[in-house]
Amino acid sequence: MNVQVRTQTAAGTAASKLGIADIDLHLGPPNWEAVYPFLAKRWIDHIATFGMSHRTGLNNGGPNYAKAQPAAARRDAWPPSGKPPGTDLDFIRSQHLDPYNVEFGTINTPTPSQSFMNPGLGTAICSALNDYAVEFLAKPEPRLKASITVNYEDAEGAVAEIRRWAGSPHIGHVYLLSRTAEPLGTPRYRPIFRAAAEAGIPVAMHAFGFGGNPNTSGGWASFYIEDMLAHAHSMQSQLISLIVEGVFEELPNLKFVMVEGGFGWVPSLGWRLDKHWKTLRSETPHLRMAPSEYIKRNVWLTTQPMEEPGNPKHLEDLIAWIGLDRLMFASDYPHWDFDDPMTSLPIRFNAEDSRKFYRGNAAAVYGR
Repeated sequence: MNVQVRTQTAAGTAASKLGIADIDLHLGPPNWEAVYPFLAKRWIDHIATFGMSHRTGLNNGGPNYAKAQPAAARRDAWPPSGKPPGTDLDFIRSQHLDPYNVEFGTINTPTPSQSFMNPGLGTAICSALNDYAVEFLAKPEPRLKASITVNYEDAEGAVAEIRRWAGSPHIGHVYLLSRTAEPLGTPRYRPIFRAAAEAGIPVAMHAFGFGGNPNTSGGWASFYIEDMLAHAHSMQSQLISLIVEGVFEELPNLKFVMVEGGFGWVPSLGWRLDKHWKTLRSETPHLRMAPSEYIKRNVWLTTQPMEEPGNPKHLEDLIAWIGLDRLMFASDYPHWDFDDPMTSLPIRFNAEDSRKFYRGNAAAVYGR
């Protein structure tokens, strides 16, 4: 984790390092007005009149917890142009893509967009953000792939957006957030997963979002650190729902990527699910495999934030259960908890495993 990192220069470094895939780049427009050319006038007027209310249970008009840094960004991620972090393409190239030899990066918009109270507004904003990301980031920079950001609370609109972009060379994955109105395995969201599977596009679920519910099962937490830790809780709940409700059984070829929720909890969750399933399997006759088998078949995970046990051997054991082929590197650039690909991994891989971890696994998932 780096709040501010050392100066990087591309000369003499990129060619000597492995080319990497970075599955979590928070890049987007400098402000809402930048996406207005892609919005119908009715929605621009709506925003001016009624604002953009989210499904948050706290009526404070902004993030529920103060971030560690403005825009949750590294201090050195503010470009000389004066634009916000993650919005100046030339600076993104010089600070991150070039020095780290990023050959493939997926854009996960940093602006909460899928959870507006007005579902029509949410769907329109998602569509506009996708147009912006393709036009101003992915097209001019072939190393970048935009997400299909969808309003998952409007399944019909989300399906239409997936079909609009299916087959585009500028797209990486369908983009969801982990705090939803209901668990993602429930029927209301199933059309989204069906559309993604039909199009052969991976679905990525990133930590965060506004579901309208407290961020812990016991209510609203007091501190930002609790909110950060609760991302892993929401990830676990969503994965349980997707397995038990039969999403992966129905869609065996669906590729599901979990971003920024950690992965240290995965083995114990798999073991616990298997234990209860053996006793209660009559309740879910639609499941034809043990729950942990669906995890190993359908799920991939990213490394930021990475749990770091004091004994590196324990991390090796953890990765061995999950499977190295299920892990992909993510930096979370330009956020304050950014992981430097040169220093973030506390264990060493051999050359073959390094190629898989930094690039090969992502190539297998995304076909890039």
